[in-house]
Amino acid sequence: MAGDAPGGAPRHRDAPAPAHVPVMLERVLELLAPALEQPGAVVVDGTLGLGGHSAALLDAHPGLRLVGVDRDTTALERSRRRLAPHADRVSLVHAVYADIPRVLDDLGIDRVQGLLFDLGVSSPQLDEAERGFAYSYDAPLDMRMDRTQERTAADVVNTYSAGELTRILKVYGEERYAARVAQAIVRRRAREPVRTTGVLADLVREAIPAPARRTGGNPAKRTFQALRIEVNSELAILERALPAAISRLAVGGRVVVLSYHSLEDRITKRALAALSTDTTPPGLPVPLPDRQPELRLLTRGAELPTEQETARNPRAASARLRAAERTREP
Repeated sequence: MAGDAPGGAPRHRDAPAPAHVPVMLERVLELLAPALEQPGAVVVDGTLGLGGHSAALLDAHPGLRLVGVDRDTTALERSRRRLAPHADRVSLVHAVYADIPRVLDDLGIDRVQGLLFDLGVSSPQLDEAERGFAYSYDAPLDMRMDRTQERTAADVVNTYSAGELTRILKVYGEERYAARVAQAIVRRRAREPVRTTGVLADLVREAIPAPARRTGGNPAKRTFQALRIEVNSELAILERALPAAISRLAVGGRVVVLSYHSLEDRITKRALAALSTDTTPPGLPVPLPDRQPELRLLTRGAELPTEQETARNPRAASARLRAAERTREP
């Protein structure tokens, strides 16, 4: 997956795929390498996307087994083709990454040596107009990462109350003018449903005061982010997914998480910090063995992409990377 900002106008699904550039690839490979060099190592790519990180991991570690998980069936189809040279070492599964423990149970895998989460919306989801993720092109208001689910962005926009819309725009989009945007949506849908990205983008633009529209990029960006998060329950799934997946990490195994906005990064930071802290009650003379940290942080805060990378790949600009290593059994 590759961040939250559209990289130009989306394309039709039958158009040639643009080059996919995995975000912070060299750093991801470097951080995971010590855990994946051992014989029989297994890595889970919980957000497979177009498989760029996974392909590089398989190339770098000839004995590695990969479990690729994605909720987007289109991404799985494309990754299956991309990873075909390594097919005998790859298992691809249609699932939400909060279900990684169940996926591993189904595959008969107890512990893994690597976990990778590249969060946010993926390149094909942004680049294909009909997916409805991008505000720069008029398309049906969809935004489903998993097109087998029922709820779409149009359902949210046309059925949520003004108060509910205000809440998700404020919390998930960090939109200063959430109430104004919500009221504009409610007024418009009273005449006719809001069905396309173009109509919604225009509504947002008109609802936000002119001075505020002059900076910070497209004024619809925050609203589209909020709706996407709501439609796909992204933050609720992430809250469950990280502890669940890390529980299957072997001692010496490593987890790497790439986030693309502050809400994702905050959840990641909190999850890793909780497992890397000594929870022995204050005042005891010695640390309790079962309260010792389960993880060792490998990054000091969140690491950022280099200027050279963001120049080559603008979608990397908002990336934040955190990583940790398991130091004892849970």
